[in-house]
Amino acid sequence: MAEEAADVWQGWRAAAESALYGPEGFYRRPEGPAGHFRTSVHASPLYAAAVARLLCRVDEALGRPDTLDLVDMAAGRGELVTGVLAALPAEVAARTRAYAVEIAARPPDLDPGVTWLSEPPRPVTGLLFANEWLDNVPVEVAEVDAEGVPRRVLVRRDGTERLGEPVDGTEARWLDRWWPLPAEGGEGLRAEIGLPRDEAWAAVTGTLERGLAVAVDYAHTRGSRPPFGTLTGFREGRETAPVPDGSCDLTAHVALDACALPGARLLTQREALRALGITGARPSLELASTRPAEYLRALASAGEAAELTATGGLGDFGWLLQPVGVPDVLAGAAEDAATGA
Repeated sequence: MAEEAADVWQGWRAAAESALYGPEGFYRRPEGPAGHFRTSVHASPLYAAAVARLLCRVDEALGRPDTLDLVDMAAGRGELVTGVLAALPAEVAARTRAYAVEIAARPPDLDPGVTWLSEPPRPVTGLLFANEWLDNVPVEVAEVDAEGVPRRVLVRRDGTERLGEPVDGTEARWLDRWWPLPAEGGEGLRAEIGLPRDEAWAAVTGTLERGLAVAVDYAHTRGSRPPFGTLTGFREGRETAPVPDGSCDLTAHVALDACALPGARLLTQREALRALGITGARPSLELASTRPAEYLRALASAGEAAELTATGGLGDFGWLLQPVGVPDVLAGAAEDAATGA
């Protein structure tokens, strides 16, 4: 049976779905995502503190409701939701109802006040935050053949690929609008068909009655699509070839502009975090001579903030802000790209 499964050719969406989320999938492994790659959540507690400030702004925009929802999508092992709750002012924390949405089993040491779910709750009044979730929503991969026809890329469990049938229907229309591939001179060019991510984002924002939904991810927009796609793997902290056998993470950057619904806005993480008070500014040297311990703490914090906002690194991540029934709580932060909606 194992040999037969290894010989099956299927699209990357089905292959990745099984490899990541199947009974023995990568995201069900006990070490969790943090055992293989480092996100902003793991880089610094400043990130959770910034999300806590964002939740407070949403709280104010909602008029400080009796119950304020916080939904952490793709919660890993609950690192972000735990950090946000710890960073909230006591008055806000007392009204916050926290949810962690994840397919893996609940961590045994998680705060009992956090509700662990496999699907987002509804209705939500508050903040739904999806950090590096959409890049792990599996998608099909298309490649242009010698005749200029975009075809679905098929893959076996060992990572071997071949071209399959031409892309058609809604997937072809998605490519035409969001990631057009040239018919002439385009042989070998690739695209990831982001339609499942658009649908997934629309579904989770549909749980929001009032508040803000935020997706944070590796991203690109229509004017800067990578010519050969971005599908890759991560294993034990290192980038590796994408092999859909459950041994590694499988990820591809997100066309966030395609996901955006009416009223959405795109920012870089650098812009969003600066609007939330994470600047990376170094402490004054005067502090070093008057209060050296405080200076060292401030210097370490500045280093962590610099990593979170770095050009060419985490600072280039995209933030998709989708308000529902509230004003833009990050008003003043510059737009990074048009949504194309």
